[in-house]
Amino acid sequence: MNKRTFIRSGLLGISAIVLGRKASALEYYPRLSEKKWAVLYGTWCGSARDAGVWISEGMDGIANVFDVRENPDLSKYDHVIVGGAIRSGKISPELQQYLEKNGEVLKTRIRGYYAVCGNMMKPVFPETKTMLIDNHLAKICGVAGLPSVVLLGRITYGLMEPDVRKQMESFKMPEYDNLKRTECMAFGKEVLAASLK
Repeated sequence: MNKRTFIRSGLLGISAIVLGRKASALEYYPRLSEKKWAVLYGTWCGSARDAGVWISEGMDGIANVFDVRENPDLSKYDHVIVGGAIRSGKISPELQQYLEKNGEVLKTRIRGYYAVCGNMMKPVFPETKTMLIDNHLAKICGVAGLPSVVLLGRITYGLMEPDVRKQMESFKMPEYDNLKRTECMAFGKEVLAASLK
């Protein structure tokens, strides 16, 4: 390799690194839409992230999907779906703080809610939805009566904090995956249809 090729390759590599840092690594890039949609989620082990991406797929990929840890500016979006993984009956502290801090911006934009929880591998009943959505997530956001869903989640021990993993293992809980892409996509279609009424 000659000196000129080496320098050019080095500059291209550095440019890729610098530009890559400016891009949002967790952001899902949507298809173009007349209205701007976003899905905001908080997660511990990734199930709420996957649900958010699949919800956007159900909307034909028009929603941008954001991890709350990115601290996204959602003021430029017309419609927002809010969701989070549930642990001990609550969303993550990061999601709760973000929703409280940005409540005024989000209040007129929220179009639906979703929660992802293992639910001890039991089916989701209407009471579960009331507890996790109506009495928790919707109350934090201050907007009720929107399309909502509780999705069964998964356990992956390798993604858990050591203390949480130890606690879950003490319950003799096996690793499992009950999150269904089809259910997430169906919810995306439901929210989109409701927004068009």
